[in-house]
Amino acid sequence: MTTKNDFALSCPIPINDYPYVLLAHGSGGKLMAQLIDKMFTSTFKYKTIEECHDAAVLENPGMRIAFTTDSYVIHPYIFPGGDIGKLAVCGTVNDLAMSGARPLYLALSFILEEGLPMDVLWQIVQSIKNAADAAGVVVVTGDTKVVDKGKGDGIFINTAGIGVLEHDKVIAPRSVGLGDVLMVNGDLARHGMAIMVVREGLEFETSMKSDTAPLNSIVQAMLDGASQPPVSKRPQQ
Repeated sequence: MTTKNDFALSCPIPINDYPYVLLAHGSGGKLMAQLIDKMFTSTFKYKTIEECHDAAVLENPGMRIAFTTDSYVIHPYIFPGGDIGKLAVCGTVNDLAMSGARPLYLALSFILEEGLPMDVLWQIVQSIKNAADAAGVVVVTGDTKVVDKGKGDGIFINTAGIGVLEHDKVIAPRSVGLGDVLMVNGDLARHGMAIMVVREGLEFETSMKSDTAPLNSIVQAMLDGASQPPVSKRPQQ
């Protein structure tokens, strides 16, 4: 029988410093990186996990597919510029796009808290449909669970997404090199600030809206452009 002391000796996380999971373990910073690297990556040793990419690229004879999963636990679940439903679709689609894939199919699992208003749920479901249509993906399967009142935060959504890679390029963190150009498609931290404004009751001179949007069409245009032969610029006679 494994005892608590045995676990303490073998657990890769320094539990003397962090005996419990903190909010910071999910914030995208150093503690989250440590948790993923020491707890998960070191346990599930597979090349796609070790690459720490937004999606796993799986190779099969004559076919390359991308597979991703994500969870959305945002509060408030309806915010300026979107809601948790739109965020779930766009986030999953963008994870696939960032691996160079054309997103095709989504799966959605809902964890609903008892007492969530049905009209709110309907609004979120319609938002999911609109976002999926805009991104050109189809929701093909899902699941629903309900937890006791007070045991959730209204609604949580877990997603999975599948896309296809129609090229032979390797688009991954390991492909980034010194001298590469970093392209940013909008101002940084807009979504996070839009959430913080509502959550903390902050006031600014201008309104702040989330920029949540599917980026797969932009990425696809870049991939299509990269696959075209360079245009010869010959001097006119």
